[in-house]
Amino acid sequence: MSNSETYRNKPSSEDKAENKAESKMERVEVARANDMIGKQIPVLDHGFLALVDYMGSDSSIVQAARVSYGSGTKSVHDDAGLIRYLLRHDHTTPFEMVELKFIARMPIFVARQWVRHRTASINEYSARYSIVKDDYYLPSIEMMQGQSTSNKQGREEGNLSKGMREDFIGKIKEKSDDAYKLYMEMINAGVARELARMVLPVNFYTEWYWKSNLHNTFHFLALRLDPHAQWETRQYAVAMANIVKSVAPIAYSAFDDFMLSSVKLSKKEQHAIDLIINGVEITEACKMAKLPLRRDDNKPIKTGEGPEFLAKLERIKSNASGISKADGESI
Repeated sequence: MSNSETYRNKPSSEDKAENKAESKMERVEVARANDMIGKQIPVLDHGFLALVDYMGSDSSIVQAARVSYGSGTKSVHDDAGLIRYLLRHDHTTPFEMVELKFIARMPIFVARQWVRHRTASINEYSARYSIVKDDYYLPSIEMMQGQSTSNKQGREEGNLSKGMREDFIGKIKEKSDDAYKLYMEMINAGVARELARMVLPVNFYTEWYWKSNLHNTFHFLALRLDPHAQWETRQYAVAMANIVKSVAPIAYSAFDDFMLSSVKLSKKEQHAIDLIINGVEITEACKMAKLPLRRDDNKPIKTGEGPEFLAKLERIKSNASGISKADGESI
């Protein structure tokens, strides 16, 4: 490793003098992030995400990593190099120096997936104290899809007729309206709100404040921006990603490179790639690396390590194509 990549040089006497002179601590401000505070980004049919506040930015990550050697002593290029170094080597603590606070409104089923990320501070709208609004999520006809044949948790296009999708959307609306009617009937009759709420389905909307540091926010985005994440939850992740870019653009770019767009390879998969590089055909390489693509009866396997490896190859190809296109446009 070169000296320029260790980032452990001792502060010079000039750095020390500058730090001693800087007695006033000021809040880090990012103009683009300031412009986004309070602006609701619409998500789904009745939801939104908005930045409430933030603390820190790219400079805060650099400051933490350099233990305040002086914000004016390094160039933007050096800061970007340090941030990229930290992220690709999993030095995550400096990223915890940046915090983001959001307000979000989402269907209850989205919230229940979201809350699985337990490394955040959350305060949710309480249906014990307040009346639930009559807003509920209805999927579009495009998003009303059938069960995936390759992913037990997912959906896929093409296995439900248009008429069937329209029929089910209509029934969801009817049942949701009936549920809310019963809910209000119970409320008006004096039934406790904490009991009346149990008749409402999980497509009704809830709302919360969600605060997390940048390291844990990146973890959330890495999982929820993934194509395998539920589409509805992914829309909130997309909105959040756009906000994070405004707060810490250099850190987000590094996250995109080293986490979001990276591909994790097992020992077997690395063996297969080595074989492919050396001229072995992909199907044969999978066989030699013990990444099966077919069953004993020669029928294709839809799930498992073999098909997942092929999907990773396609992702690598897609990522490389995107980089080439971007390079071509920048020339």
